[in-house]
Amino acid sequence: MRNAALTLGVIAGLLGLIVGFFGYGYTVFIESFGEIGDLARQVDNPERTRIISLLAPILAIAGGAMARAQNVVGGLMMLVSCAGMYWGFGFNVFTMFPIAMCGLGGVLALAARRPDTA
Repeated sequence: MRNAALTLGVIAGLLGLIVGFFGYGYTVFIESFGEIGDLARQVDNPERTRIISLLAPILAIAGGAMARAQNVVGGLMMLVSCAGMYWGFGFNVFTMFPIAMCGLGGVLALAARRPDTA
């Protein structure tokens, strides 16, 4: 289970990086060039979006990397990342896989009782 948590956490973090790049870039673009009618509007809290864009993928990757050695800490980091992505970006077509993979990886890491066999 720890190996599965590692894999899910790293993949979720990489997908979260993509979402984070676009989320951060979108807020900076709208701030620099202004809103475009009903097509592109600034988010309610751009600072929150920027902070989550940076921290959530890092927590997912670090939690996944720690899942084999420190499963409880790694699992908690992945669950915090999952909650952060949901809070910062919501649940939509772009975030459903990073959120689901990160959440499942966190649960698997916490459920692992002993190290995986080789």
